[in-house]
Amino acid sequence: MPTTDSVRSQLQHRLDVLLRRVGAITSDLRRPGHPDWAERAVEVENDDVLEGLDDATRIELAQIRAALARLDSGAYGRCVACGRAIAPARLKAIPSATTCVACAAA
Repeated sequence: MPTTDSVRSQLQHRLDVLLRRVGAITSDLRRPGHPDWAERAVEVENDDVLEGLDDATRIELAQIRAALARLDSGAYGRCVACGRAIAPARLKAIPSATTCVACAAA
């Protein structure tokens, strides 16, 4: 399993990337609408996509913050459902994973 410091660094880097993304999305959503109705219709469609991306990004932010909290408490790498260790390969693929493969499949 990777060291706690390397996992923390990886999670913190991803957190920083996502925070910048949320800022950019928020800025885009606050821009004034185009005065042309046809252009505004396209903007509204784009805003729907941006809102979906924003929602997904905020969910991932919460997952990463929770993973960082588990690192701080010493619970990182343990399945929240069964308490067994989460496989290192799973944590490498999904550093914010909260469950082992067996519990995730259930």
